Amino acid sequence: MVVEQDRTRSENAKQAPPVRWVLVSLSLSVLLPALGTSIANVGLPALAQALHASFQQVQWIVLAYLLTITVLIVSLGRLGDIVGRRKLLLIGIALFTAASTLCGVTSTLWQLIAGRIVQGLGAAVMMTLAMAFVGETVPRAKTGSVMGLLGTMSAIGTALGPSLGGVLISGFGWRAIFLVTVPLGILAFFLAYHTLPIDNGRTKADRPGFDSMGMLMLGLTLAAYALAMTVGRGHFGLLNVSLLATAALGAVLFARAEARTASPLIHLAMLRDPVLSAGLATSTLVSTVMMTTLVVGPFYLSVALGLDATFTGLVMSVGPGVAALTGVPAGRMVDWIGAQRVTIAGLAGMAAGSFILSMTPVEAGIAGYIAPIAVVTAGYSLFQAANNTAVMKDLRPDQRGVISGMLNLARHLGLVTGASVMGAVFALSLTTTDATMAHPDAVAAGLRITFAVAAILIVLALAIAVGSGALATHPSILRKIAGSLRHIR
Repeated sequence: MVVEQDRTRSENAKQAPPVRWVLVSLSLSVLLPALGTSIANVGLPALAQALHASFQQVQWIVLAYLLTITVLIVSLGRLGDIVGRRKLLLIGIALFTAASTLCGVTSTLWQLIAGRIVQGLGAAVMMTLAMAFVGETVPRAKTGSVMGLLGTMSAIGTALGPSLGGVLISGFGWRAIFLVTVPLGILAFFLAYHTLPIDNGRTKADRPGFDSMGMLMLGLTLAAYALAMTVGRGHFGLLNVSLLATAALGAVLFARAEARTASPLIHLAMLRDPVLSAGLATSTLVSTVMMTTLVVGPFYLSVALGLDATFTGLVMSVGPGVAALTGVPAGRMVDWIGAQRVTIAGLAGMAAGSFILSMTPVEAGIAGYIAPIAVVTAGYSLFQAANNTAVMKDLRPDQRGVISGMLNLARHLGLVTGASVMGAVFALSLTTTDATMAHPDAVAAGLRITFAVAAILIVLALAIAVGSGALATHPSILRKIAGSLRHIR
């Protein structure tokens, strides 16, 4: 199977454009969705004023984008496997670019939210299929390096958003934060059209069917979960519990439906693979912890350390900056010493950084915050490059899109969960419901408690990674466990 894939890649390479242009195309397809998230966050105050809306209302400009990605990302990955990844990626880039234009010229809040939904649809396609294309455009020996590059571009998009958005809003107004992505989208479309390999021509009769019912059930389940984690701003009530119950029921019904479908959206048997199941679980846990830095960090810097908005923003950009600098070296380490070792090293670094933050006194100042955050973020870069490589490296061509979608979904679910759960942990550790009014010592204590919980989550992820490595290396262990379970029954 692997030899056959390598032969196909080498045949494609003879007639394909230089790999560097392919990588530029894929890099833009990853950078633009990340920029679309971070650049909108910084514009919320200006949008609330310009559109005469409350802060709760303009938050849906961000939420609509993120929810669309979360709900559709797996289904779109599977659709790419069926109809052709190049064709669908071009459609996704075109949708993202057109929606960016619509967002930049709209005059009402609801038109802007509608534009962000379409933009999220395009972003979901771009994020998923960019990673899926690595398997058919890059030699296997370089997979880690390219995964590291894509991680770097995502980090650059996240880090660039706040500073670029601030400059654009002050100089040209809020519309510029959406219109700035239009020329980049046009460039991404041009490069993708001219550099990405042509889809294998398959007739409609040869294509597997698309599980529309599965897509609907999964979408509703994910929407219920994401809404449960976002409505109420961290304070769980009856609505949140009802949504969580709906999501749990939806997950059960989806699993039963997929087991009976001839061409399922997700082949549940794939989750028996210890590398894939561990990769998804650890990605969710790690993303939950990474969201902690975005939820707790601003309050600690502004309230406990007394920094103004400008310095808080500068310090907050250190994390994405470190990720941007370490992404490519992390990918090269994966190619050099293997994904499993780099995964363990990355998680160990994240656990160490989180533990140090849980012990950091206020007297350590800015340096006492930046140093462990840099360790956490560098560990995250190692983990992302290694985990994505381990999961995506040896897949069949017809699985790349849906598995890439599942990886991206795991990361987004972690971010959504982290914003709610870790935000709730931080809030419970304070003596007031308004963190901006809390005493600096209470905020500092809240940071230490929250990162102690984060360290525990990373240790759990580390245990899963080590266990999956043992099962992958010695599959007889897995067979013995399965046999024992059958015997118990």
